[in-house]
Amino acid sequence: MSRIRLPILFSRTALKHALAATALACASVGTQAHAELPPIQNQGGIEYVSGGFGQDESTAFKQAMPQFPLAMTFSSRSDGAAAYAADVQVVIRDENDANVLNVASEGPFLLVKLPPGKYRVFATYDNKTQERQINVEASDSTRLTFAWERPASGPD
Repeated sequence: MSRIRLPILFSRTALKHALAATALACASVGTQAHAELPPIQNQGGIEYVSGGFGQDESTAFKQAMPQFPLAMTFSSRSDGAAAYAADVQVVIRDENDANVLNVASEGPFLLVKLPPGKYRVFATYDNKTQERQINVEASDSTRLTFAWERPASGPD
């Protein structure tokens, strides 16, 4: 039996590089498809984005946090179990007590493009309001975490 030799089109090194480039291209396409934020919204000239349910969207929000001067995360805890919270009413007031933003979060994350300055942030969930005072700087991202304790569930 005789062997037929086919011409070698790629050297082993070239083949390894081609396979690595293909794998990298596939990985970056997958990352782009999974790492998208919802559309940015605008209220009174202040841009913000809210959401973050699901692994892919949550990852996208966490990656985008450093690009926003204010990044907020909302959660609640009941019976020792923590969970993300949505429908949190957020009011941001400037140092003159003027409303800058008044929105309900559409998920556990709210990212806001605020100009530098001093602000008071009010977050209301389940009829309980928490307040934070912040100083937003041009070169940094301020992160706030709001967590609410919910009453333990009783027998039905």
